[in-house]
Amino acid sequence: MTDSWPRQLLEWYSAHARDLPWRNPPGAVLPTGENWPYRVWLSEVMLQQTTVEAATPYFHAFTARWRDVAALAAAPDADVMQAWAGLGYYARARNLLACARAVVARHGGRFPASEAELRDLPGIGDYTAAAVAAFGFGRDAVVIDGNVERVVTRLFAIAIPLPAARAAIRAALTPLVPPGHAGDFAQAMMDLARRVCTARSPRCLACPLADACAARAAGTQASFPVKATKKARPTRHGTAWWIEADGHVLTIVRPAKGLLGGMRALPSCDWRGAAQPPLAGDWQSLGLVRHGFTHFDLELAVAALHLRGRPALDLPGATWLPLDAVKSAGLPTLFAKAAQLRLGPDTSGGLPLPANKGTRLHDKFS
Repeated sequence: MTDSWPRQLLEWYSAHARDLPWRNPPGAVLPTGENWPYRVWLSEVMLQQTTVEAATPYFHAFTARWRDVAALAAAPDADVMQAWAGLGYYARARNLLACARAVVARHGGRFPASEAELRDLPGIGDYTAAAVAAFGFGRDAVVIDGNVERVVTRLFAIAIPLPAARAAIRAALTPLVPPGHAGDFAQAMMDLARRVCTARSPRCLACPLADACAARAAGTQASFPVKATKKARPTRHGTAWWIEADGHVLTIVRPAKGLLGGMRALPSCDWRGAAQPPLAGDWQSLGLVRHGFTHFDLELAVAALHLRGRPALDLPGATWLPLDAVKSAGLPTLFAKAAQLRLGPDTSGGLPLPANKGTRLHDKFS
């Protein structure tokens, strides 16, 4: 390992940096104004466990609709949750609003620049605090996400399994962060991880750090990072009810706390087994949808009931939604899949359904 590799990495980044709407070009002076930290923070929240490709159209939609943190803080919860629909991990959207409102209430609508003050905001943990400090304010923060972990464990051949290895990763990386260039340095490592130092079949011959990499020297680069054995996720079962009348379908608003909290959805059970439908009638099976959450997989049976008229039902947020409005209603992915069983495949909304496989894993969004 040599001390010259941070400089070599920054040189590589100058030539190969990705052009992203929330990223400052390498070596450029940070934009002035309060909107820049807001854009950085918003992107970091969206990118947690979500790919760049999936997050980008949502980022454009949010920044067009809510141009600064004060506008977002003033937005109705339902509007934000609907705009977030399909991006997954919905606790992030609830924390997004809570954080925006805290920035307005505590800091006059201006994001603080220090990591300590940023960590004190709702939904912001160590990673996001460091990212906003470095990318949004140019602070010398040590920014470590899952991409950086992969590069560093290979460079130093850190064989401790994750997550226990994180202390060793930080200790190895901290003294090497170039003063005044922490943001470019971190984003260079992220781009290197995406394009060269990939999880599978790393392209070592194209890597500017190949000569400094301890794992490559030992021929073990594909073995890093070492991960603890994963526990098998349990499978839960439940039922969702499609109740249709006069060209409308009944939707509800889920409880504010819990999975998909505050989202518009189809009526369903608690996903822990069979349950009684909200109405008696001639229920017909539409099929089964499967969906993966962080801690369990779900198999959801979808049953349909057709009524002659639309009765008033004592259900939370009950609304009869026109069938041609299902696509734009902001149903979360699980219930968009359920709607597809009745209406066909084009019911998931105007934004693409994401592959929630990003690598920013360290903050308080779950």
